[in-house]
Amino acid sequence: MERVPAVSVIIPLYNAEKYIGECLESVLNQTFQNFEVIVVDDCSTDESPAIVESYLEKFGGRLNILSMEKNSGCGALPRNKGMRFSRGEYISFLDNDDLITPTALEELYTLAKKYDADVVYCENNYRIYADGSGLHKKDFPGNLLVEKPTFEPENFPERVQRILQGKYRPPQWLKFVRRSLIFEHALFFPNTRPSDDDIWTYALVFYARKFLRVPNLTHIYRLTEDSIMRKKKTPQQEIKFWLNPVFFGLKSLDNFLGKLEFFQTNPQYRYALLERFLNIEFYCTWRNNAQFPAFAVYETIKQNFGENFGEHDALISALCTAFIVQQKNLYISHQNYNQFAAQAQGRIAELEKRDRENKAYIAELEKYIINLNRKE
Repeated sequence: MERVPAVSVIIPLYNAEKYIGECLESVLNQTFQNFEVIVVDDCSTDESPAIVESYLEKFGGRLNILSMEKNSGCGALPRNKGMRFSRGEYISFLDNDDLITPTALEELYTLAKKYDADVVYCENNYRIYADGSGLHKKDFPGNLLVEKPTFEPENFPERVQRILQGKYRPPQWLKFVRRSLIFEHALFFPNTRPSDDDIWTYALVFYARKFLRVPNLTHIYRLTEDSIMRKKKTPQQEIKFWLNPVFFGLKSLDNFLGKLEFFQTNPQYRYALLERFLNIEFYCTWRNNAQFPAFAVYETIKQNFGENFGEHDALISALCTAFIVQQKNLYISHQNYNQFAAQAQGRIAELEKRDRENKAYIAELEKYIINLNRKE
């Protein structure tokens, strides 16, 4: 019988000819070799697929190359296809321009087996610049960093609170997941970008009973200028980009939550998670376009999404615009208050300094007068 691999490493591929070779080398050089690699090409137009094919012999039958019928425009569908093709006991994700440390798979698989974990969550990672230089670690102190492997509390209210507090980072490559968990609950990525990993992470947190948080640094994230998240966008593109998961991803999140009895009987928690998701997406919609006028926001939403709203295209576009404007005004008011408070504090400090200087000057004058009187 063919041996089932311990780990399936899934890599969505699109126009990464500059990086995919280095990415595959980092997997090839692992200290743990009981794995398979599944590269899913999303209709690349450069030499990426040919570079991957050149590695087939090096991996000795452990490298599989799949192709999407048409470009999906995001990593979600290629990852889903890779998961359906996978055979490993655990699944690990890797972006086509990133790397993993030489002992990554050994560390993660050892932890998963030792603790019988459904998910091993690495809450931190290394970063490098586009040219591969400047390896460094970025700390996320707000994420409750642990010093040793620690299980998350199993009760749902605590996990909800941790999501609301931003304690779980969304990137899928931070999670090492038991394959049977994914297929038992159909935990596939929603067809949306961005934020498909946010929605998937929310679901993972509640379906994984043994969710293990670890301090291990196993992933090396490359900071590239052509990244979807960092690529410069016009105000219209920014609005379309961030509202896409609102209109096409929110339903997936609600469906994930709605299947669980806890959220059926505790709608307040369900709504809290949906509200957080919405607030983040709406905030990201305008944060780089604070001067973009409300009527232009409305027109952009209606033009890009109106056909999906049917007869309610004007109403939904107007409601979304009103919410964005309200959120922006609240943020600006808060910023103005903070700015005013900082200015007032600075003015107080300046006056106090002058008062101290005046008092010192008066004290010196008094000494001078006393000395004059003594001479007389």
